[in-house]
Amino acid sequence: MKAIVIYFSRADENYFGGSLKYIDKGNTEIVAEKIKEITNADLFKVERKKDYAKEYMKCIEEAKIEQQNNERPELKSYLDDINNYDVIFIGSPIYWGTMPQAMFTVLDRLDFNGKIIMPFTTHEGSGLANVVRDIKKCAKGAIVKEGLAILGSSANDSKSKLQTWIDNNL
Repeated sequence: MKAIVIYFSRADENYFGGSLKYIDKGNTEIVAEKIKEITNADLFKVERKKDYAKEYMKCIEEAKIEQQNNERPELKSYLDDINNYDVIFIGSPIYWGTMPQAMFTVLDRLDFNGKIIMPFTTHEGSGLANVVRDIKKCAKGAIVKEGLAILGSSANDSKSKLQTWIDNNL
């Protein structure tokens, strides 16, 4: 089975169990790279053309406005075709109960018919939130498997949890 991980991740100031700290690599990117190690999947990082603010509180406020306006922000690059993939891992942090709007920019453009989707999130208390529901709305004709929520502060230690999830769902 050929797989790809489509993910959004943000470094800079992030929330970790009650406090804010700067990180060089986003938690979702760390998890995406671990999925690549396990499955040999390709990676596609979703990046907004205009980055969110580096400060966490400003970032989430920007994300809230995007969500309220149902925006589809412009991206640095686009994924136009997933025909060569059987399994699509879709991952992101949780912003206001779902994925950042940039993920919808990508997902709205793709044909998921007949694909297996493995949703995952990084969070500090939101779990999967509405991500699985929202992916099902975008990915008509796909088989959406059980999602996995990983605490962002545990991203570096998530490989065995990811392995179990993958083994149990593929």
